[in-house]
Amino acid sequence: MKNNKDNDLGLKKKSAIPIIEALLFSSDEPLKAAKIGEIIDGLKEKDVRNIVEFLNQNYEETGRSFRIHFISDGYQLFTLSQYSTYVEKLFKNRQQTRLSLKALETLAIIAYKQPVTRTEIEEIRGVNVDGVLKTLLTRKLITVSGTANAPGTPYLYQTTKKFLEYFGLKNIKDLPKLKEFDEIVEADSEIQERFGDHIIKEVAPEILGLEEGIDEKKELESDGEK
Repeated sequence: MKNNKDNDLGLKKKSAIPIIEALLFSSDEPLKAAKIGEIIDGLKEKDVRNIVEFLNQNYEETGRSFRIHFISDGYQLFTLSQYSTYVEKLFKNRQQTRLSLKALETLAIIAYKQPVTRTEIEEIRGVNVDGVLKTLLTRKLITVSGTANAPGTPYLYQTTKKFLEYFGLKNIKDLPKLKEFDEIVEADSEIQERFGDHIIKEVAPEILGLEEGIDEKKELESDGEK
């Protein structure tokens, strides 16, 4: 494919294209532009961005089944969502490596309420989460960010960069707002694929209900002061 973008890349950048593709295909985690620049001597971060844009344009025009996305401060190759059914069949025997429903529910609560204590998580879920927290900590999807100013100084949990990588997010701000969940269930299939439709329908109402209860409490207290 030859176009103005191709001509603007320059000889050095063109020679870096197959190298960057090889690196992205070989890496199991997002590659930072700075790291790519270390491997390909003299390639600047701006050059990497230009090459990624060129490659994605090329992939789209030639009907390729993947794109390069910028997530968690780095670049990674992703298969387009319309091919997910076929990829799932390929990895159907590896289901044991996926997170359980309980783990996903707990992870969703932490993502939206962070930093949050174990007690707060259990108040929302209604069950003990010690084992689930251990699993999420082991898989480095969450971390202990400190302690709460409460009796017993309980640990506070929050998500990690590994969490962003797992769900293909640039940063935590990419999570949909809770009050937009109804619209997302109807329109955003990508978020449903990341968290699972059951997570959106079961966990979100619990979090929303908790927040509504807090708002109602504030209103009652405000009325009492008048």
